[in-house]
Amino acid sequence: MKILVVGSGGREHALVWALSRSGDHSLICAPGNPGIAEIAKLFPVKVSDIDGLVNLAAHEKVDLVIVGPEVPLVAGLADELRRKGIPCFGPGAAGARLEGSKWFAKEIMESAGVPTACGKVFSDLASAREYIGEDACKYVIKADGLAAGKGVFLPDDSVEACGILEELFAGKFGESGVQVVVEERLLGREVSILAICSGEECVILPPSRDHKRLGDADTGPNTGGMGAVCPPPGTDNCSWEHARTRIILPVLSELASRGIDFRGVLYAGLMITDDGPKVLEFNVRFGDPETQAVLPLVLDDLGEIFLSAATGGPLPEHLTVEDGFCSCAVMASGGYPGTYEKGFPITGLDKIEDAVVFHAGTAIENGRLVTGGGRVLSVACIGDTLEGSLDRTYRELDKIDFKGKFYRKDIGRTV
Repeated sequence: MKILVVGSGGREHALVWALSRSGDHSLICAPGNPGIAEIAKLFPVKVSDIDGLVNLAAHEKVDLVIVGPEVPLVAGLADELRRKGIPCFGPGAAGARLEGSKWFAKEIMESAGVPTACGKVFSDLASAREYIGEDACKYVIKADGLAAGKGVFLPDDSVEACGILEELFAGKFGESGVQVVVEERLLGREVSILAICSGEECVILPPSRDHKRLGDADTGPNTGGMGAVCPPPGTDNCSWEHARTRIILPVLSELASRGIDFRGVLYAGLMITDDGPKVLEFNVRFGDPETQAVLPLVLDDLGEIFLSAATGGPLPEHLTVEDGFCSCAVMASGGYPGTYEKGFPITGLDKIEDAVVFHAGTAIENGRLVTGGGRVLSVACIGDTLEGSLDRTYRELDKIDFKGKFYRKDIGRTV
């Protein structure tokens, strides 16, 4: 079939790559990146151009649209595509509120009986500051709306918490920070669950673990993600059926009771606490970089499964998954997630022998591949053991170079 993938990052490269190897599909992407251009035809339509994307899908007569990033989903791209009769793997705007508003997600979880952290929502600085008081290290501060994966903060003390709140209410993330959610800080092991959903049914992808903090030993600010492993160490496989029956399915049922037919990926970020799994957050699309660690292990024809989900059809009870482990490490620009320079030549990709390299923030200038974003590339490898996978990943990653490159050296080796 002919498939349009919307997006331009490492997640979208991984999706196009997985589709290209799992079925006889004709692939196009908007806007894409230099890595995606090697396996799909690119169209220069921005992810924020809803009308442009709908027109592209109609003009190209695609059989399916797969939406990578959250912004066009929250803006209603899936709704507009379905109005035109074009199947879309991605929820409509109503379902996308699970990611577009953390407090809406909290309300859904409460109604569905899904375990999560206690929290409150605030629309003014004074109330939020008073609520946190002097015990800031017990709380997590979140921008209520979209913040490109950078709207979650874990303050060490009340001074830091006050500074975070001031920045959010002053518009650090625009309208996303007009409301701020303050939650109790959960302790345990983090796990990401990706569920392919078709209304009230779902099938679970292999679990993974993202590494959000910038520095080794989970230090520094939160980022969009510095690496991921699949499956993660130190967790019990029984947790995944628990997540399906106690978290994903109840949320889908609650959404359906409100007239929301959720078709796409529901991402549950979990903390495995002493009291069992609790939800940290929901996303309504594939995670980045979790996708780069999960999809290399999946052997099914994902195009057919995504189409069935998009059209409300049946889903397999289980996916066919390769034995072993996959790890992914992100190479970032110096200064990320803050200010960083672009345009530095990237070398060494021709030396890669034992890995898949996914492009995220790359560009072509004067015929050369150069850095074009904060997270530049991600390198993924499969191994019989997690350590074997990690060793391969870092061995191949070290062959790649660009000015200011930065990466964590302990992916998969921290809680």
